[in-house]
Amino acid sequence: MDRIGIFGGTYNPPHLGHVQAAVYGKNALKLDKLYLIPSHISPHKVLPDGSPTPQQRLEMVRLAACDTDLVVSDIELSRGGASYTYQTVLSLREIHPDSQIYLMMGTDMFLTLDSWREAELLLSMVIPVVFYRGDKAERERVEEKKAEFASKGVSAIVMENPVTEISSTQLRRMLVFGCAAPFLSEEVHTYILQNRLYGTGESYIGLPMDKLEKVVTSLVNPNRIAHILGCRDTAVALAKRWGADETDAARAGLLHDITKALDGPLQLTVCQEYGMVLDDFSRENPKTLHAYTGAMVAERIFGENPAVVSAIHSHTTGKAGMNILEKIIYVADYMEPNRKFPGVEELRQAAFSDIDRAMEMGLEMTLDLLKKEGKVISVASQEALCDIKRHLERR
Repeated sequence: MDRIGIFGGTYNPPHLGHVQAAVYGKNALKLDKLYLIPSHISPHKVLPDGSPTPQQRLEMVRLAACDTDLVVSDIELSRGGASYTYQTVLSLREIHPDSQIYLMMGTDMFLTLDSWREAELLLSMVIPVVFYRGDKAERERVEEKKAEFASKGVSAIVMENPVTEISSTQLRRMLVFGCAAPFLSEEVHTYILQNRLYGTGESYIGLPMDKLEKVVTSLVNPNRIAHILGCRDTAVALAKRWGADETDAARAGLLHDITKALDGPLQLTVCQEYGMVLDDFSRENPKTLHAYTGAMVAERIFGENPAVVSAIHSHTTGKAGMNILEKIIYVADYMEPNRKFPGVEELRQAAFSDIDRAMEMGLEMTLDLLKKEGKVISVASQEALCDIKRHLERR
């Protein structure tokens, strides 16, 4: 009996993680053939505006798999309409009537597998194979679902994915930031650039405020949008109060968390791709890097002026000798209307009556929290607090 694998998805875009996982799965399961099948219209997710056509995604999958023995199939594109997996499996059973079919997928799909169209029929025809990323909590959820399936007579296979993992959403962000090459085959990367896909052919320099807001909100996590807009509005209000440039304040407020959605390894990748040399603290605490990478993206991708770039760079840790715009962005990020924590109202009042006192309060709150949590405090934050205290004492 032949052992046939199916690894479907939107492949928007197909990256090295997709191909490496497929090759690993094929070898580990000793499959005779493994099909990569890009969907025509995914019933599970709505593709972002401006996504490539189904034919372009198919072509990219072919390029991604060109040096492997994986088989790229257009079966779902040819069928048209929504791409329901049970229909794909029925079609492949006609091609491979005496075969065992293994349906490979990631964690999210596995956890919802029993809600798919004709799930009972589908599960009667395949052995589900789920790749998980090594996270303990994720593994526990997968094992619980596997046990649930087993109670219904469905045997699933759980495999740890040993290859570099990046989501397609994160990869699309990295493409805009000009840092996606390490995650794509050279052929796929070239195809994307030549066809100006995923916004790679656009210029983001000097965008008017409304277009800048639209781009920024498309690149961050949805749950971050309210904070970003709140920070922008607060920064503008503070700029009016303290005589800073309101346009610079608005642009820095919008862009200050532009790379916040990237995880630690991706933050380090941006630094590497931009040639930024990191100190020991930054390498050991990549969660703090979004201020640095955000500043670089603001400068290189959006063409922001030095004042905006510097304000973004210092908005997380602060630094000694901060100018008024830098103080405004630091404080606005800390106390914009969506922030809720003990002492925030006092901080808001201080922000409009004494910006330096607000800086002191914010820095002290941050350092006290880090000490309580046993976390390392950056030298920049310590220097910022010492500097602002000296300034307040001299007044």
